[in-house]
Amino acid sequence: MNSDNDHYELRAGVPTTEVFRRLRTDAGLSDRAPEAVALALPNTWYGVVLHHEDEPIGMGRIIGDGGVAFQIVDICVHPAHQGRGLGKRIMAALTEELERRAPATAYVSLIADGPARHLYEKFGFADTAAHDSVGMYRLMGA
Repeated sequence: MNSDNDHYELRAGVPTTEVFRRLRTDAGLSDRAPEAVALALPNTWYGVVLHHEDEPIGMGRIIGDGGVAFQIVDICVHPAHQGRGLGKRIMAALTEELERRAPATAYVSLIADGPARHLYEKFGFADTAAHDSVGMYRLMGA
């Protein structure tokens, strides 16, 4: 018996600049300047693109220095495909690669938007504030 999830394929790699920007904005994430995306994508430590009938509909990336610090970024699934466990598939692929290649002492962080925190908790992520730390950020040019 085929399920709807049989029509999805997760491929290692990163999307093109145009697809990256479309996937982010389709999922309700902020857009990024094409010049910045073109610089960023080749520096991905590991990434995946989720396809539905050969059309990219989701993605996720890991960035970092390859040894000490990593960050999971750009997790998104097109709204028409949400609610099918696809974000979980993306996270599973990323965490499996971290477990395979990253040193045991590596620090892996991410920013959880809204209810996505529940997904990330399933993969062992916890609030940084629980350890007397607070995640912080700065947007350049803001």
